[in-house]
Amino acid sequence: SKCQGSYFNIYVFSQDVFFLKKKRWQTAVLANVGFIIAFGIRCNFGAAKGRMISNFTDPFGNNHTQQFYWSPTELGFMESAFFYGYAITQIPGGMLAAKFAPNLLFGFSILIAAVLNLFLALALKAHPYTDFIVIAIQVCQGLSLGVSYPAMHGVWRHWAPPMERSKLATTTFTGGYLGVMIGLPVSAYLVSYIDWCAPFYFFGVAGIVWFLIWFAVSAPTPEKSKSISDDEKRFIIEQVGQVTSSPATLTTIPWKEILLSLPVWAIVISNFCRSWTFFLLLGNQLTYMKDVLHLEIQSVIHFSFCHWTFIHWSLSNRLMKDLISRESQSTTTRGGLISSLPHGLMSIVVLASGQIADYLRSTGKMSTQTVRKLFNTLGFGGEALFLCCLSFISEPTAAVTTLIFAAGCSGFGIAGFNVNHFDIAPRYAPILMGFSNGISALAGASSFILEHLIAAQGNEKGWRISFLIAAAIDLTAMFTFLIFAKGELQQWAKEKEPQQSMGDIVRRLSYIVRRMSSRRQPESKVKHKRLCEENEAKCDWSTRTTVEKDIQRIKEVKFRNFVI
Repeated sequence: SKCQGSYFNIYVFSQDVFFLKKKRWQTAVLANVGFIIAFGIRCNFGAAKGRMISNFTDPFGNNHTQQFYWSPTELGFMESAFFYGYAITQIPGGMLAAKFAPNLLFGFSILIAAVLNLFLALALKAHPYTDFIVIAIQVCQGLSLGVSYPAMHGVWRHWAPPMERSKLATTTFTGGYLGVMIGLPVSAYLVSYIDWCAPFYFFGVAGIVWFLIWFAVSAPTPEKSKSISDDEKRFIIEQVGQVTSSPATLTTIPWKEILLSLPVWAIVISNFCRSWTFFLLLGNQLTYMKDVLHLEIQSVIHFSFCHWTFIHWSLSNRLMKDLISRESQSTTTRGGLISSLPHGLMSIVVLASGQIADYLRSTGKMSTQTVRKLFNTLGFGGEALFLCCLSFISEPTAAVTTLIFAAGCSGFGIAGFNVNHFDIAPRYAPILMGFSNGISALAGASSFILEHLIAAQGNEKGWRISFLIAAAIDLTAMFTFLIFAKGELQQWAKEKEPQQSMGDIVRRLSYIVRRMSSRRQPESKVKHKRLCEENEAKCDWSTRTTVEKDIQRIKEVKFRNFVI
């Protein structure tokens, strides 16, 4: 089949050189690092606030006094401020990605957030109006990072061959989960052993260095890349095609069709539900372990290099029990290991699901629609199942293991709804990503409200209700996507033929008159003039086909008149 042949060509091309020598995979890996830094930045304030608002003794025995006196309400506003800015720039980010170079848009979104991170640490040292400073900078960071996901969809619109979309997209977006897994312990380690402002400086400088590398390596399209090989450029253009359509603007985007499209709303609902559960676990995971499981896990997490061996622990009940109950191990080390497991497993599942999804599509036995629905069902259905079990488990070992597998299952959904934008509307993929991500940002803000309600109860019943609500939300996403999602290009997303202007019509008529009058001239002159006029007409691509049809029609009329 055509699908199998296409994948065979992709497979052969993918095996002839090391994958990091290919420009599209360099872009994917660098974008992954960019998302790691972006999510690491979002972890800084959460890791530092514990030391900023309390007295503490550092690992070297030095006593430190409380520096800031924020109320819980003020802290809630500070932590949720990011999402308000994040939601605002989602749709504008998609439009900007369609009009300008999406790689630069993505790069500058990380750079601005990194510079603001440096400024936040410096501004907090000044002390006055600290709550206003934190809220303002968090909003600005949200505004900046709000364009990162739509911009990255804009990059893959030009760079991702159809049969590699899942792999490239999941490789890129895994950086978000790795960013949480790495950002929390690294930030807490820097806070514990250096100062509360150290993570702000670390990730700020890392973002600036990353931008310089990204600026040198990335390109908006394969045609504009200076370091891509000719073979890879030809391969991508053959698979993706040259994107020649005009950039989408506020007036040219088919908003009515988008808002009335059930496949679009299937993506939006899945994105919202995914964000709800993700931020619920991210913001409340340690609190749940402390209040319900009675594990002495501090909010300051000791950095550990054992992240890559987590799956062996999660699959072994005995080792997990040793990990939780070992008396000789410090509470901070246990907290770091345990809190890293869900996000670590999620990262590996996301990467694996992208590879498997593209393989299933390439065989031709499963359609794109079936593959997307399969992985979305595995992701949301599996997470809902484990969350239901978690709500009735109180034994620490079983609860932590269930929590790990709940987060791990959610990674399958990324190969479902999160790349479905490219399937149904590749031209509008950045806009659709911005639209769905903007609505899902409301889930992030809502999760902080739920966090305070849960913290107020502080008992097992409150957590059971929250996990059951999250499971119900996951099932809603699963069934909605299962019923309404599509895997083929939608009618409203297809390219429309350009409308002819009055100037086009005048040029077409004058061309016809010249062609017909040339029949009275000598043969050699007629031939020469005809060639010149044909070359001139071919320059006007929008009227070429219509002109030829009109000429043929006039010839037929003249011939019939001559016969009569």
